[in-house]
Amino acid sequence: MSAQTIELLPVHDLVGELRGAIEGEVSDAAGRRALYTTDASNYRIVPAAVVAPRTTADLLAATEIARRHGIPLTLRGAGTSIAGNAIGPGVVVDTSVHLNRILDIDPAARTARVEPGVIISSLNRAASPHGLRFGPDPSTHMRATIGGVLGNNACGAHGLAYGRAADNVIELDVVDGLGRRFTAGDGLDPVPGLANLVSANLAVLRTEFGTFGRQVSGYSLEHLLPENGAGLARALVGTEGTVVTMLEATVKLVPAAPAPALVVLGYADMASAADAVPALLPFRPLAIEGLDARLVEVIRRHRGAGAVPDLPAGNGWLLVEAGGADAAEALENARAIAAAGGTSAVRIVPAGTEASALWRIREDGAGLAGRTPQGRQAWPGWEDAAVPPARLGAYLREFETLMRTHGVEGLPYGHFGDGCIHVRLDIPLEADGTALRSFMHDAAELVVRHGGSLSGEHGDGRARSELLALMYSSEALELQARFKALFDPDALLNPGVIVDPAPLDAGLRRPAARPLPAAGGFSFAHDGGDFTRAVHRCVGVGKCRADTGGFMCPSFQASKDENDVTRGRARMLQEMANGSLIAGGWDSAEVHDALDLCLSCKACSRDCPAGVDMAQYKSEVLYRSFRGRLRPVSHYVLGWLPRWAKVAGIAPRLVNAVAGIGPLRRLGMRLGGMDPRRGMPAFAATPYRSRKRRSPHRPAAGTPVVLWVDSFSDSFHPDAVAATIAVLEDAGYSVRIPDEDLCCGLTWISTGQLDGARRRLAKLLDALGPFAAAGTPIVGIEPSCTAVLRGDLVDLFPDDARASAVAGATRTLAEALEAAAWQPPRRDGLEVVVQPHCHQYSVMGFQADRELLAQAGVRVTELAGCCGLAGNFGMELGHYETSVKVADHALLPAIAQMGEDAILLADGFSCRTQASQLAGASAVTLAELLDPRRA
Repeated sequence: MSAQTIELLPVHDLVGELRGAIEGEVSDAAGRRALYTTDASNYRIVPAAVVAPRTTADLLAATEIARRHGIPLTLRGAGTSIAGNAIGPGVVVDTSVHLNRILDIDPAARTARVEPGVIISSLNRAASPHGLRFGPDPSTHMRATIGGVLGNNACGAHGLAYGRAADNVIELDVVDGLGRRFTAGDGLDPVPGLANLVSANLAVLRTEFGTFGRQVSGYSLEHLLPENGAGLARALVGTEGTVVTMLEATVKLVPAAPAPALVVLGYADMASAADAVPALLPFRPLAIEGLDARLVEVIRRHRGAGAVPDLPAGNGWLLVEAGGADAAEALENARAIAAAGGTSAVRIVPAGTEASALWRIREDGAGLAGRTPQGRQAWPGWEDAAVPPARLGAYLREFETLMRTHGVEGLPYGHFGDGCIHVRLDIPLEADGTALRSFMHDAAELVVRHGGSLSGEHGDGRARSELLALMYSSEALELQARFKALFDPDALLNPGVIVDPAPLDAGLRRPAARPLPAAGGFSFAHDGGDFTRAVHRCVGVGKCRADTGGFMCPSFQASKDENDVTRGRARMLQEMANGSLIAGGWDSAEVHDALDLCLSCKACSRDCPAGVDMAQYKSEVLYRSFRGRLRPVSHYVLGWLPRWAKVAGIAPRLVNAVAGIGPLRRLGMRLGGMDPRRGMPAFAATPYRSRKRRSPHRPAAGTPVVLWVDSFSDSFHPDAVAATIAVLEDAGYSVRIPDEDLCCGLTWISTGQLDGARRRLAKLLDALGPFAAAGTPIVGIEPSCTAVLRGDLVDLFPDDARASAVAGATRTLAEALEAAAWQPPRRDGLEVVVQPHCHQYSVMGFQADRELLAQAGVRVTELAGCCGLAGNFGMELGHYETSVKVADHALLPAIAQMGEDAILLADGFSCRTQASQLAGASAVTLAELLDPRRA
């Protein structure tokens, strides 16, 4: 049943009945449906309605109502399915919102009973006090759900040790397409006719299914064989929601390895690394992963050289994890593996931060591999084919030849110990799916020649189901169709997948999106000057959904709503570019609603492995939507804050006094589009420039450096300017301060007033450009303003060489002090709670600051997460509650736990304001903390 067919059905009756029957959320609104049109795949199918069941009873009701209306139902977890497994034309059910409870953990039996929306890492955290974990660990384990893992029969890096998801399931509580609810375990009795189907097809089952460990394509019917225990639960794993709907699962838990060691082996290329795998398998390693030099180079470009620990010589590497009863035994096993690796390029890395950094490369591979070294978009599709490990080297060599023949490039990596290879390819998809179909067909024939599987852990979905006819005989295909018919004869469960498949080039998302060329705002030069290409950087990996305690994505951490996460916003913008479901273009209410709670923290620009910069996209949307039109009043008040601050600087004491009168302040805040619960930040009694006019700064002798005094530091925190000068001079710099009032236009950028921002930056370029051209460093004070010079400046002036020069010359204070090899004054034992500014973390990085604090001898508690104010965001009406929830994530708990003599360090004006307004805490800047004049 096509998406177009469903659109014509009377779905309002269905939606009304769903709303009356379940406690959870039901929506057929265009904006909500837009969020669920795609997963992490190339495909786009518009659902008729989206349901987020609150209870198992809700889920049962949803399945029954959809069945009675004859409308398809597709189950979805985190939406990270790469093959188009979790999208459908009827009712899409999101289990991740509410059905995410761990119902029971039995340490003695080593089992857990869970709902389908439980995130793998959440289960592992709950099991870790017992020394246990769930075995399968896909790279998306921080956001992937149990339901998705079981649906796709996922494995992950440690599948070598713990097997596939099918090997880790005990029982499934399910309901099938006929509305029958039953418990599937071992035994075929719950399904009438299943035992007869098995007994009549023993030869096919024994010869075509389960031929090697990573044969995941199609249904895993080998588990139904009598010699395999007639494992119905195991056979249902990997059916991708096409046979039953999972209500609960009882899964195995395994002992967690206490201190595994990592062996890194270097080879001439990936195929040579693959050749070495069979010799390593007898040592029973926990994992054998493969890395390609091309992927490592992309990581270095994206995150800097420091993101990649030292690797032994080579262009292809194996990461081999060795376990043991303790660290000593793990190292002993690691040495034995290294000796058998057939290479002298070896490193053994004990458990710890360096080993974690190497594993992080693998975990982020799906996103980072989304761009070739030349910057071209790479797509999933032929994403995780697998062959028997003994054939892996030969397969890789032929696969490289196949890529050259088709003129495509990819960054292969994967689970070499299991023969499973992940790769994304720069197949041209903007026009149509012709090239995709041609490559996929040839790649399928290649993997079948090597006795392999089209999929090794991600399932077939819409990407590969059509190709099953190349892998299985007609008898095996008919057997799978008859198996599905026993459970879902009307084909209402996730139609178009595995049985009666949709064409692999149908419903492609990218060809349906219209170009949106740059139009006077940001250049999007890194995406060919096209906004559509920029937003299609998001391929749905979903790292922004991971609750890792980091910076991305603060609004999702507060709301847990797909509408408020980077991926959801990108999906809405992609739908805007498509223009069929979201038809309002730049003025679309759905688009503005999705962007409303984006804090513009820019954390996605660093943490998103695909390089999404939602802050920039939001600014561009606001620019195009309001250009030449009346804007919200907050854009004039907060967006022009440096302008008003300059006026307030004429009589700051009077302004502060008026702002201190409660009723007047609240009225003024509301009239200015701000939340009256907020306070007005106090203006400095004497702005820095007023001080400078009265007592001009005379540069000391030393290495010249330009100190750029931004509007916030000048008007609100001039003491930080004085402290910065003192520290720089102590480090041997001769500090020059331009006489001009130079604004970076940050507040204009965040409110989408890009023409105004460009005017201010043009003036800044006139003043700072000559210094940059002469090689003089430019030191910023306020992190968000410094980040504009390092990032947005070049995007707003792509053809101005001065912009690149200024960006290259701009430094944070810590970076300038690091370059001078300055030794900070000792602050031994001082307890410091550090709130890094999001823009510093995202654009410049915090490593230099971190090292400087360590040299000063302070005891640091470094927070990971946004403060929640985020410039104008937390001040605006409608954002207060979200702002406070974000602050509750890290900042407010840390302040509450601070010792009496502890110091809060926050270089960002927003961070200091949030701490003051919500917790009554004062904060200092890095310069003030390390000021040599400070006692």
